[in-house]
Amino acid sequence: MRNIGEQDVENPRILLGLLDAVEQNKAQSQRHLASELGIALGLVNAYIKRCIKKGLVKVRHAPARRYSYYLTPQGFTEKSRLTVEYLSSSFGFFREAKTHCSDLLRQAKGRGVHKVVLVGQSDLAEIAALCALEQSVEIVGLVQPDAGQSVFIGFPVWDSVDDIAAPFDAVLVTALVNSREVCDLAIARFGSERVLVPNLLRAKKRRNSEAAA
Repeated sequence: MRNIGEQDVENPRILLGLLDAVEQNKAQSQRHLASELGIALGLVNAYIKRCIKKGLVKVRHAPARRYSYYLTPQGFTEKSRLTVEYLSSSFGFFREAKTHCSDLLRQAKGRGVHKVVLVGQSDLAEIAALCALEQSVEIVGLVQPDAGQSVFIGFPVWDSVDDIAAPFDAVLVTALVNSREVCDLAIARFGSERVLVPNLLRAKKRRNSEAAA
């Protein structure tokens, strides 16, 4: 009989879901995780053990014989890699990204956002630019450290937000790699109300105090 989870634990979709749940503090218990991921409790246990062994997740003892899980720096890196891999291989990426960006920009425009800076050069940035045109939101430009170019799909490119001379109302995170870190840095600089993050990046916004911690 095959050792449970030994092969399934390498399933990138489930592993990404596990790391995502841990980051968003949904890993209140292995039973809760099993419910979140829609897999057997025994398989969750196998995933957790493997992730701890690989240094992706750490566990703390909590009251009433419970445990709390949190991602290590390696865990954040692996989650970022799996997210990029998932998005790149997903046939529905364009449709999903377009839906998320359109909704995000429409809501932002309703709050008075009319000029946006993209942060992160990627396919997502191109889709966001298209959605901005449809929503009549102006893209001021794009920030990408060490981009090696001054223009991206017709928009100016800067190494840092400090180089932007034109006024803007918000920044839209379009980085597919290290999106969590990019999001946190943007919130620390501009505040959570001025940072727009598409849901498909799985980079849930944290409050300013959490991002700075």
